[in-house]
Amino acid sequence: MATVSIVMGSDSDMPVMAQAADVLEKLGVDFEISVISAHREPDIFFEYARSLEARGVKVVIAGAGKAAHLPGMCAALVPMPVIGVPMKTSDLGGVDSLYSIVQMPSGIPVATVAIGGGTNAGILAARILAVSDSRLLARLKEYTEGLKEDVAGKDRRLKEIGYKEYLAGMKK
Repeated sequence: MATVSIVMGSDSDMPVMAQAADVLEKLGVDFEISVISAHREPDIFFEYARSLEARGVKVVIAGAGKAAHLPGMCAALVPMPVIGVPMKTSDLGGVDSLYSIVQMPSGIPVATVAIGGGTNAGILAARILAVSDSRLLARLKEYTEGLKEDVAGKDRRLKEIGYKEYLAGMKK
């Protein structure tokens, strides 16, 4: 049973939302992923949102661009936490999406990550779930330690080969 539901308004959002799926998969969190437009298929969207609690979903990650109503509509319809992922847009670079998601009325909160922040949405969902799951908390600690080790390894490599060679390797 999925404990996290990842939903996006368009399949063009998939590269960003797949980042959330990837991190949840690494952390061993069950999830589902869907494309549902709150604007183009409101009946399907309402059915989806109203079924989440009964299906055992604990956290929703909703990505949207432009008018970006999907995360807010989820938050209006469900009692569980909703994490909004604003998408970069061609018109306004994603600032339109960010404002649409983060500026919710009082009583309808949407936790919002950075424009294109699929990875952080997945990590935040896992952190919310880890409050009541000690095994997931341990996996999150290991994941964080891995990030620390990655940075330390990059620093060692930089010191070994020098910044010019390091930079040249980054450009490849």
